[in-house]
Amino acid sequence: MSLLPKDAKKIEIESSTVDFFEYIQDGLTCYQFDTSECGPPEPMINAMLGLQLLDDASKRLVMINHKAPGGLFPKIEANFEFNINEIEDGNRVQVIFKARTGDTSSTNFSDNTCG
Repeated sequence: MSLLPKDAKKIEIESSTVDFFEYIQDGLTCYQFDTSECGPPEPMINAMLGLQLLDDASKRLVMINHKAPGGLFPKIEANFEFNINEIEDGNRVQVIFKARTGDTSSTNFSDNTCG
């Protein structure tokens, strides 16, 4: 079951290990990726790459994963907000990220390990 809108376009993200897509929803630019079938550290690596796309309030990052990436949240919470939604299939979650107002420079995007 795909959670991507029909108008989603694949985009290239250097060093990503999964496909990223871009689409407009409710006037916001959304970037989406799915790491639900990946093992560590791929979800963390791809999330850190995607978060770098959120340079203003009109952008969102949508992560589909097998569970909430608990190790990621402490690394980014100073600069990003996130909401976790259970997906109806019961086997995955959707995490929607947005940049907090202000500077995101305190996030170390190269810290993409799970430990």
